[in-house]
Amino acid sequence: MRLTRIFVEPPLAEGDRVVLPTVSRDRLLSVLRLREGAPVVLFDGRGLDWPGTLRIARGEATVELGMPVAVETESPLEVTLAQAIARGEKMDLILQKATELGVARIAPLVTERTEVRLDAERGARRLEHWRRVVISACEQCGRARLPAVEPTVELPAFAESAARSRAQRFLLDPDAPGSFAIADANRPIVIAIGPEGGFGDRDLATLRAAGFTGVRLGPRVLRTETAGLAALVALQTIAGDLR
Repeated sequence: MRLTRIFVEPPLAEGDRVVLPTVSRDRLLSVLRLREGAPVVLFDGRGLDWPGTLRIARGEATVELGMPVAVETESPLEVTLAQAIARGEKMDLILQKATELGVARIAPLVTERTEVRLDAERGARRLEHWRRVVISACEQCGRARLPAVEPTVELPAFAESAARSRAQRFLLDPDAPGSFAIADANRPIVIAIGPEGGFGDRDLATLRAAGFTGVRLGPRVLRTETAGLAALVALQTIAGDLR
């Protein structure tokens, strides 16, 4: 049976007695109905799982940690998904599934046709929410390192930064002549995904000027919540987990 995994803020150490936060405590005791002595795994995002034993006393749930175990679930590819912000639950779905598919970093983009506009306060709240989505996905899928979720950025600023990097740069474009050609699997990869209405002409010109190559994933136009995930599957198949 798969053990319950819970993320806690680092650092963890062998022999620690870790008091679980209220949300995790309620999940273990009220939802999963675990009892005293149940095995639980904690992780702090540094690549290790920490098996432990659940202790319950005076309304608190603590975990006594044993020896750590190295977790080898990371993709050999370092992929950044530059995703135009999608509406509502679509963005949560993208982050959740991209985490399961091994993405290393997610950069939410504001593009020409992005419908979701966030001021500083809403942007900060949304970023915290997205990071919680990623943590939950890591707990479920067995990853012991958290993909980074970057603060929202305007597409031109992102493209300028990417142009200064050594990353191989791609943008999903249904009119592109071909698919991925990975020159070096050891170099980082960035794939840019447009919003519901697709990249605008200014977006495309900006990305191409920054060295992004257009790729297509077949004859059909994909929704924004499908496109990035399909691109990650293709990359993992060509040069990553499944090669």
